[in-house]
Amino acid sequence: MSNASEPAGRGHAAQGGQATLRSLAKADRRQALLTAAAGLFAQHGFHRVSIEDLGSAAGVSGPAVYRHFSSKQAVLGALLVGVSADLFDGGTSVVAAAADDAAALRTLIEFHVDFALSNPDVIRVQDRDLDNLAPPDLASVRKLQRGYIDLWVAVLGRLEPGTDPASRRLKVQATFRLINSTPHSARSHGRKIAARTARPVLERMARAGLLA
Repeated sequence: MSNASEPAGRGHAAQGGQATLRSLAKADRRQALLTAAAGLFAQHGFHRVSIEDLGSAAGVSGPAVYRHFSSKQAVLGALLVGVSADLFDGGTSVVAAAADDAAALRTLIEFHVDFALSNPDVIRVQDRDLDNLAPPDLASVRKLQRGYIDLWVAVLGRLEPGTDPASRRLKVQATFRLINSTPHSARSHGRKIAARTARPVLERMARAGLLA
């Protein structure tokens, strides 16, 4: 019970602060689980990872995972839908902030290279386990991916208005495969490529391929 001399509203403010801290702690735990899932799924594959494995990697018990996700498949869905949304939202912001289409393309390339070099585990999971998503999550990922590709295709179309849309889409998809394959291949072969080395090479190759 709050003190009678306590100013009105202070007790509610304290409760609100505690609720906020709990919400932040819950969000941090959820993100820890997603980070752990990316690493475990990338290393072992979706089917060889258990809920107990996820909990242990994130520092919680297996049953505690269910406070955040209804199932292991829901973890996979949150991981891949989340990263697809981040790419689409980030790409949209890049294009909106660019001074012109040349700047938009350059910054899109930098944005995607940064994503690939920072998220090799997620790329491996998407390559291997996309079909293990629940149908609604798979539909969401596909829709977000199409939207992200469309951003690039539209910028290319304004830079090269005479080119065929199908050709532009092929260029964009090939560019994604190029950029995404580098951290994936490096990890698969037990090599670590420094970002400062890979980044400029990937950016130059992407620009050359898109504007060829």
